[in-house]
Amino acid sequence: MSVPVRTAVVRAPPGPRSLPQPVLSRKCRNWPARPAGVGELTLLTAGGPVGWPLGEADMGQIQQGLERALHTRPIPSSTEARLRFLLARNRGSTRKVATMLGVSQRTVQRWVSKRAEARRPPDPLQVRAIDEAVLARWQPRVRARRRAQAEAEGFIFHTRARLGFAAPAGSSDDPRVRWITQDLPGEVARELFAARDAGAGEQQQTAILARALGHAYFREWGRRAHGLHVTFRDVEFVDFSIG
Repeated sequence: MSVPVRTAVVRAPPGPRSLPQPVLSRKCRNWPARPAGVGELTLLTAGGPVGWPLGEADMGQIQQGLERALHTRPIPSSTEARLRFLLARNRGSTRKVATMLGVSQRTVQRWVSKRAEARRPPDPLQVRAIDEAVLARWQPRVRARRRAQAEAEGFIFHTRARLGFAAPAGSSDDPRVRWITQDLPGEVARELFAARDAGAGEQQQTAILARALGHAYFREWGRRAHGLHVTFRDVEFVDFSIG
C-alpha cells in the first residue's frame, strides 16, 4: 500500500488556477474518525456564521474555495448576468423569477427594463436573494457529481497560512507562513460538506481543515508528533482540487 507523502512548501505564490496538481495516494491510514478535543489545535480565524445557500459576499475563503471546486464553469459575476440566467431558466418569465425571489413581478420588470428611465437596480437584500438563487441552480448535476467524487476519493487542498506546531521558537515546525499542497481523504470532504449543509461558519470549517492538516502534514498520518498542538491561522488563500 502506498503511503501519502508530505509535500514541499511552495515558496513562490502561484495563482488559484496555476497551482501544482500532484498525484498522491488516496489511501489514508489511521485517520481520526471524529474531531479531537479543543486542545488538539490552536485556531485563530476571522469570520462569523454563514448558512447555505448564501451570497458570495457572505462566504469565507473556505466556502468560496468549495464552490469553485464544485463548478466546471464560473458563475456569472454581475447581478445583470445572474438575472439573465434566472430568466433564461424560466423561459423569460418575470412572474416565475419574482415568485422564486419573493418579490413582485413589477419589481423584476424594473430590474431588467431596457428603458433607462424605468430601470431600478435591486437593493442589497434583493441582490443577496438573486445570488442565492443562482448559486443554488448553477450546474446542479456537476455539483452533485463533483461532491460525490470528493467524498469518495478525497481532494487536494491548497493553502497559504501560518501553520506549525505550538513548539519552542526555532523548531523546524515552528508556526510560520507556508504554502502547502496536501492530499486529504474523503472523510474530510464529508465533514466539510456536512458542516456547510448544517450552516456552519468559517471558523468551524477551518477547524476541520486544521485537524486534517495536523494529522496528514505535520503528524504524517499519525506516525509522529503525538500530543503537540497545531496552529492554523492567518489564512491568506484557500483552494481545492477535485479529481
